[in-house]
Amino acid sequence: MDKPKRILIVEDDLNLAGLLTIHLNDEGYAVTHCADGNAALAQLATGSWDALILDLMLPGVDGLEICRQARAMTRYTPIIITSARSSETHRIVGLELGADDYQAKPYSVLELVVRVKALLRRVDALAREQRQDAGALTLGGISIDPVLRQAHADGKLLELTPREFDLLYFFVRHPDKVFSRLDLLNQVWGYQHDGYEHTVNTHINRLRAKIEVDPAQPVRILTVWGRGYRFAPTGNTTSA
Repeated sequence: MDKPKRILIVEDDLNLAGLLTIHLNDEGYAVTHCADGNAALAQLATGSWDALILDLMLPGVDGLEICRQARAMTRYTPIIITSARSSETHRIVGLELGADDYQAKPYSVLELVVRVKALLRRVDALAREQRQDAGALTLGGISIDPVLRQAHADGKLLELTPREFDLLYFFVRHPDKVFSRLDLLNQVWGYQHDGYEHTVNTHINRLRAKIEVDPAQPVRILTVWGRGYRFAPTGNTTSA
């Protein structure tokens, strides 16, 4: 029998955390709860988690810093941020730091459980796809090993965040195809939220800074005005 997936809940509202734990346990997940940010960081450092449900407003280290440190770790942990900070700014900041989803409080516990299940299905599907594609890809000076999760540009090892790696891997697997920002949100982030396209822009800019000789004049990830972005494997700067 497969081991149950492990979910870490970081939430200082004990009643809410208890209710969420009950529903996730009913779905067969193994749940651990932390009520403050320091304890959450300690838990993240000691084990591999299949998902992190993370409140932003916490005693000790806040949720955004936990998200930032989680994304600096080698293992990719899917993150759903939950917070009473419902402004668009906080949502965008959380997503740009690498969160996979954002649920504003107050929320339906049942809806959040559905979101967790959907996120875990997507992560499993991506892992299966990468195992099937296990061979390394080399295109336009970019080399990617999906098993080791390493990428090189012109022979130089790239220091990529997990989301940057997924984005570059997606582009290299679909050369010359144009994707809108909503396409990329859906295919790489795993959801489609109108208004969060800025998250894609930010990751594109960061990726260009790492793979382009001159990020201001990109020749690999091109902007196709009015349509989106495409990966040019031969460095062709024509984007019309």
